[in-house]
Amino acid sequence: MTKFETQKEQFDAEGYAVFPGILKGEMLELLRGQCDRFVAREDARMDALGVDSIGITHRGKRYFANECQREQPALRHMLFSETMADVCRATLGDDAYFFFDQFVVKGAEGGLPFGWHQDSGYVVGNGGPPDHAPYLTCWCPLDDATEANGTVRVLPFSKVPASREGIVPHIRQPGTNDLIGWTNNDGAVTVEVEAVASSPSRACCFTPPAPIPPRATAGSIWRSTRASRCLMGGPDTCAGTRSPWSGRASR
Repeated sequence: MTKFETQKEQFDAEGYAVFPGILKGEMLELLRGQCDRFVAREDARMDALGVDSIGITHRGKRYFANECQREQPALRHMLFSETMADVCRATLGDDAYFFFDQFVVKGAEGGLPFGWHQDSGYVVGNGGPPDHAPYLTCWCPLDDATEANGTVRVLPFSKVPASREGIVPHIRQPGTNDLIGWTNNDGAVTVEVEAVASSPSRACCFTPPAPIPPRATAGSIWRSTRASRCLMGGPDTCAGTRSPWSGRASR
């Protein structure tokens, strides 16, 4: 029996699983401490170009800061931890490779929603192969994440059977550049997390065919929703896109 047998069964059946309390202490504080740094990096990039948006990042409203571990190697302490290895064993098996990391931040009051999508919809929508190997997205909230301030929601396989079979068509939304793959909220599961300083956080992991959308933020303070995301895949995942620091989850 694996360490997370219940999560393994749910993941196999519905395409997602929640791992309560696994992100805590030094690892959680590491991610929190680096998050603001990379939001500032994205603002500087927009300043340099004289724009207020790059891709799906919109100044002061919603940020997607990519491949942060390349600039801050300390983040690999979390990415290649035994905790993440245990999550990969429960979902992908003994062999898994890291290939992408990202901080996601939504601002209070004026934060933008993010439409229903499969992460693989963005792989294909941005020029990747539609037949790429399956991979795992790990969403790790760094602050309280509630329905009021825009936490993630998931549509299980049982509610959207077509998503189990592969990637549904996605349409790019003018203005936000979001890719929308689904418009019906029926059956959505809201993942709420208490992540105060003294409490461990949790990870919500899903395979990209499960449609996911964080909701619009309605909190009263900036940084009302911060999360770290990392993507893990099997040995044949997205050839040519692996980080040079990839390694086996089983270590």
